[in-house]
Amino acid sequence: MPFPPRPSVPRARRLAVAAATLGAIALTGPVAGAHAVETVPGEIVVKEHPTGMLARAATRAQTAHRVIRVTDVDRALRAVRRRSSVVYAVPNVKARAAALVPNDPGRGTTAGGWQRVQWNFVGPFSVNAPEAWANLAAVKRSGGRGVTVAVLDTGVAYRAKGTYLKSPDLRTDQFVRGYDFVDRDPYPYDRNGHGTHVASTIAEATNNGIGLTGLAYGARIMPIRVLDDQGEGDASDIADGIRFAARRGAQVINLSLEFSSDVRAAQIPEMLDAIRYAHSKGAVVVGASGNEGHRAIAYPARASNVISVGATTEHGCLSDFSNVGAGLDLVAPGGGADAQLLDDPNCKDDAKPGRDIFQVTLQGRQRRSFGLPSDYEGTSMATPHVSATAALVIASGVLGPSPSPARIERHLKATATDLGTPGVDERYGHGLLNAAKATQPVLPQPAATPGT
Repeated sequence: MPFPPRPSVPRARRLAVAAATLGAIALTGPVAGAHAVETVPGEIVVKEHPTGMLARAATRAQTAHRVIRVTDVDRALRAVRRRSSVVYAVPNVKARAAALVPNDPGRGTTAGGWQRVQWNFVGPFSVNAPEAWANLAAVKRSGGRGVTVAVLDTGVAYRAKGTYLKSPDLRTDQFVRGYDFVDRDPYPYDRNGHGTHVASTIAEATNNGIGLTGLAYGARIMPIRVLDDQGEGDASDIADGIRFAARRGAQVINLSLEFSSDVRAAQIPEMLDAIRYAHSKGAVVVGASGNEGHRAIAYPARASNVISVGATTEHGCLSDFSNVGAGLDLVAPGGGADAQLLDDPNCKDDAKPGRDIFQVTLQGRQRRSFGLPSDYEGTSMATPHVSATAALVIASGVLGPSPSPARIERHLKATATDLGTPGVDERYGHGLLNAAKATQPVLPQPAATPGT
C-alpha cells in the first residue's frame, strides 16, 4: 500500500525508547505529610445556647449555627469565644470532593509517586483524573468497570507466553478476547510497546502499589493487533479490526494510528465503511489527528463519526507536531515541545519542552523488559485519554444507561476546557479534555415558570 498507517507518534521519535527502570513495589499506605486546613476567608461559624441572640436568629433560619462575615477572623474568634452564651466559634473550614489518590509509586517506592510523573492526569493542564475518579466513586462506580474499550494497535502485553511478556501493571482478568489481524491468529501480543502504552493510559491497574495509573482503570481491554512490529499496517487490516471490535460489543474503539495527511477518502473506502458500521453498532470511535504539523487532520480521525484528537503540552500549548485544521474535535495531553504560536500566552518559544507521556510498557532494543520509557509523545498518546474518558462517562451513567456515540461526543466537547482563541477553533477544537467535568452529574434543568 502506498501510504501505510503507523502509530501516531512523531516520526523522528516513533521507535525511540529510552531505558528507564520501573519503580519497585511501593508501600500501600497513604502518603504521609501534614496539610494546612483551608478555610473560607473572612467567615466564622458560631453556635450559641438557645437563649442567645444569635441562636434565636439561627433557629428562625432553620439552622443550629450561623455564619458571620468578619474582617479579622482571629480577632473575631477571640471576642466571640469570650461570650458565655457561645457553644463554639470556629473558622468556616473548606471541604472538597474526596478525590482518589492512588498509592501507585511512579518511579520510586513512595506511595502516590505517580503524581510526580503523570502530569497528564493531575496538574494545571491535565485531564483532572482524581476528581473524575471521585465522581465515579460518588455513584458507587469503580473507574471504567463494565465498559469494553478496543485498542487497535501493535497488540498489548496482556499475557505471558513463550517469548512474550505480560505487563506487571495490567491484570489478566481485565482483557476480553481479541485478535491479531497481522498474523491472522487469536494472539494479539505486543512486539513493539506502543499498543501496551496506549492500553495502559486507558486502563492500567490503579491503586495496586505498582507503577502508574490508568484513567479508566477497571475497564475491559479488547486487544486487536493491526500494526506490525515496526508500527505499520494497512487499511484492510484496520477495517477488519474495527468490525471485529464492533461485532463483539466494544463500546469504545481507540485508533492511535494515522495515515499520511495526503491520503484521501476514496483511497480507504473499506476502513470508512467499517467506521460507519461501528458507529451504527453504538461504538464511540476515537482517532489521532496526526503528527506531521500539517493544517489537515489525518485519517482515520478525519472521518465523520470519529472523535479527532490533537495533542497539548505540559504548558497547555498545542504540541509542535500536532496536526490542526477543520474537523479537529478535542485536544488532550500528548507531550513534547510547544508550537510556535505567538498569540497564545501558554506557548513559549524559549521554554524547555514539556514532559512526555509515561506508562508502563515494553522497553529496550529487544523489548524484553518493562519500565517507564521516555520518548512517548504524540497524538497517539493524546487519543487514549479521550477513549478512557468516554469509558468513564458510560460507566458513570451521567448520560443515562446507553448513551449514543453522538451524545457522548457532544458531552465531551461541551465539558472541555477552552484553550487559545475563545470558542471552537482549528488549533484546539472544542478545547482540552476535562474528565472531571465530563463525569459530573448532569443536573436536571428546572421547569420554566409561566410568564418568565
